[in-house]
Amino acid sequence: MGRPRVDERRILSGIIFINRNGLRWCGAPKEQGPARTLFNRWKRWRDNGVFAGIMVSLATERAERKTIMIDATCLRAHRTASGLRVKNGGRERHIGRTKGGMNTRLHAVADAKGRPIGFFMSAGQVSDYTGAAAVPGSLPKAGWLLACGGYGADWF
Repeated sequence: MGRPRVDERRILSGIIFINRNGLRWCGAPKEQGPARTLFNRWKRWRDNGVFAGIMVSLATERAERKTIMIDATCLRAHRTASGLRVKNGGRERHIGRTKGGMNTRLHAVADAKGRPIGFFMSAGQVSDYTGAAAVPGSLPKAGWLLACGGYGADWF
């Protein structure tokens, strides 16, 4: 028969808590559920596209597309991340070497109220200008585009 499932809301709250605070899985409060359960559920939901589906449904719900905004930030990669290899069927790793070490660039697109519409990643050494080449086809139609100076290109 097995053990009864842990409440899904508790698990989701635990996953959000871990991601928001940058903790290891074992750092989650006991009320959120066992650390192994949190990790296994996160991995299963990530692989099944559950989080991507949540983001898409949140972004399409009452989105104000008259004005959209785009910006990027650097995410520091762990020192062991550079040695990771892509396994068969795995995702490409967008990790690049910069002055500050190994980094990844996260580009975010949001509506006029700052609600996320989409995200994409590029290697850390790739500038906003170059990384933006992947964006135009996926941007929704809008009257205005607000972007930081790094995206300042005539073609964009």
